[in-house]
Amino acid sequence: MVILSKPKDPLFPGVPLIDLSKPDSKNLIVKACEEFGFFKVINHGVSTEFISKLESEAIKFFSSPLSEKEKAGPADPFGYGNKTIGHNGDVGLVEYILLSTNTEFNYQKFASILGVNPETIRAAVNDYVTAVKKMACEILEMLAEGLKIHQRNVFSKLLMDEKSDSVFRVNHYPPCTEVQESSGSLIGFGEHTDPQIISVLRSNNTSGLQILLKDGHWISVPPDQNSFFVNVGDSLQVMTNGRFKSVKHRVLANSMKSRLSMIYFGGPPLSEKIAPLASLMEGEDSSLYKEFTWFEYKKSAYKTRLADSRLVLFEKIAAS
Repeated sequence: MVILSKPKDPLFPGVPLIDLSKPDSKNLIVKACEEFGFFKVINHGVSTEFISKLESEAIKFFSSPLSEKEKAGPADPFGYGNKTIGHNGDVGLVEYILLSTNTEFNYQKFASILGVNPETIRAAVNDYVTAVKKMACEILEMLAEGLKIHQRNVFSKLLMDEKSDSVFRVNHYPPCTEVQESSGSLIGFGEHTDPQIISVLRSNNTSGLQILLKDGHWISVPPDQNSFFVNVGDSLQVMTNGRFKSVKHRVLANSMKSRLSMIYFGGPPLSEKIAPLASLMEGEDSSLYKEFTWFEYKKSAYKTRLADSRLVLFEKIAAS
């Protein structure tokens, strides 16, 4: 198990907090994406009922015996997974459920473990994902407005497309029962960027999430169960020609409390071509990236280790 030296930084108080109901929110979101690649939002419009219902169902599932949970796996790619992250040797102190948001998933296995009707689980997931997807699209449209892009839905239409390759993941980090030295922290989920366009995360009131700042320092994000944490993905970095940066993040499992996080990853259709928007460049020669399809990038990204810089293969090399 990977152990990190104890982070020197205290909980970072500077995460941009944006009220989506305010008229200047679009400009604040653009600024946050440029300076940090992440921010938190309040007045997001997602019902607390939807949040509580899904969290409750998830906690019940993860509280089940491992032998029962494993009946809903292995995640290939969808379903229940434990400790193994991807297919390239990454591991962490995490168990998870991974679901597609655009193809029907068989909830029978989860429902049988909980002893409930599959429709109960399906409804809880669909209500939550629908609300979060709506919020994510509103944020992307605010970004387009803030960037003065004529087509307001240039980003959001990719999530709204019926072939959108978006996924929903619920991560559970059990309480740390292993004996640790006071100078160490266990890795729950290793450092990585998200390859999609945008990620929207909600977690319970437990610390663990860390973000890598531009100066190379890891900072801890204070737990906050009232807001959603949003970060830029690799695809959005490319579409903005590097103006926004996808941010490296990780989770430390060093708490005596369990941590539950629910993440919506907004992705484009597999056939969608990803390239810098013409309106954000001074000409084709100023493009920092080669054009690629989401399928090509996804296939490449999932062959790498978590910490690898996935976009390097798709960068244009400046002529010497």
